[in-house]
Amino acid sequence: MPLREGGALTSVKPGPDVDTERSAGLDLLRQPVAIAAGAASALALVLFNIYAFILGDRAPWLLGGILIADMLVVATGIAVAVREVLRTREITQQAEETVARTRGELEASEARLARIVDSAMDAIITVDEGQNIVLFNRAAEQVFGCRREEAIGRPLGRFIPARFREAHRGHVEHFGRTGVTSRRMGDVTTLWGLSADGAREFPIEASISQTGEPGRRYYTVILRDITLRKQAQDTLARQQEELRTLSARVLEAREEEKTLIARELHDELGQLLTALKMDLAWLRERIPAGDPELASKFEQMGAMLDQTVGATRRISADLRPMMLDDLGLADAASWLVEEFARRAGLECRMESSVTLDLSSLDRAVANTVYRALQESLTNIARHAQAKRAWVVLGANDGELLLEIEDDGRGIAPEDLEKSRSLGLKGMRERVSYHGGSIDIARAPRGGTRVRLRVPLRFATAGEASS
Repeated sequence: MPLREGGALTSVKPGPDVDTERSAGLDLLRQPVAIAAGAASALALVLFNIYAFILGDRAPWLLGGILIADMLVVATGIAVAVREVLRTREITQQAEETVARTRGELEASEARLARIVDSAMDAIITVDEGQNIVLFNRAAEQVFGCRREEAIGRPLGRFIPARFREAHRGHVEHFGRTGVTSRRMGDVTTLWGLSADGAREFPIEASISQTGEPGRRYYTVILRDITLRKQAQDTLARQQEELRTLSARVLEAREEEKTLIARELHDELGQLLTALKMDLAWLRERIPAGDPELASKFEQMGAMLDQTVGATRRISADLRPMMLDDLGLADAASWLVEEFARRAGLECRMESSVTLDLSSLDRAVANTVYRALQESLTNIARHAQAKRAWVVLGANDGELLLEIEDDGRGIAPEDLEKSRSLGLKGMRERVSYHGGSIDIARAPRGGTRVRLRVPLRFATAGEASS
């Protein structure tokens, strides 16, 4: 008979050689020749007995011989019968010893398996088809605060919060019908357990397996209490959200500072430079006409002043283009693309399919999209070695879409993970904070393609006026 030891199937060793010899002897007696010889001998003995009985006193010697032959046959039969009885008893004793040894090995195997199950650090619970507990290890006692004797035979639902019991029962039944031997439970959502006293719910991680035998099916759940891990994950998620919020606030503060500096440059410094140009023009009208050296100096000063005015306007526009606040994102993006094409000497085209008025777009969202476009164009100019670039701005299903693509050398995956890639990380943080997504990958043309999606959000009247 098969035995299960340590999860493997073993078989009992065959009996001693006595069984083989006895089987061989019985097979010899079953041969046709042996059967015919035995039948002939018995018939001859019967005939001799009849013949001796008929002759009676006339042949006493024959009668005596027949009696002796009968006694020999009877003695032989008795001897054979005794021998078979002894041999059968010996075989029976050996079989009983084998069964006892097998039972002992089976009990030892079960005890060893029980020790292994009890030594497991994870809780192990086995239930039958009615989802009543048939196995409850020591770790399960610690997890649920319940003794094994109190758990065996009780429904598994005792250790599941009431709001999840029906769903869990249906899940197990469906799992039994699938025929899958094992699977992880709760891949998407967190599972919850309930202590035996019903006072504490805790998150668990579990896997389920099934096995069966004729007329029975068992489900084994291996689980662990992940309360500490869940707390650590929640803390980490909360800290990440706080860092993301802090990063967004820092970026917003930087934008406000850039806006303030851009306005100061545009208004204050611009006015001063304009006044200097007017004063320089006034002085130029009053210099002596016959002094070429002084006239050349005035020309150099005028050219330098014009360069300063142009640099001031460029720096102010880079910090915060006024048209982003005055005309909206679409016009500001178009101006940025034109300026990029002029400065970088690349062919850059922009397509816009936006039919909405983006002038009232939420200021933070507009800043995010504009800075992502600015950073992408800057990376193209610095690293892409491209000849052409394409920008597409659109809106669909309540989302603002921006796509920037070039035909340069493309971006390597390791470049995306560089610790110094602060521009890319800043883009991701900005977009993620506003509930959007950004994808950076190789483009079909061989270069890099940046795809950005961010929910459309428009400023209220109060926000727009501020």
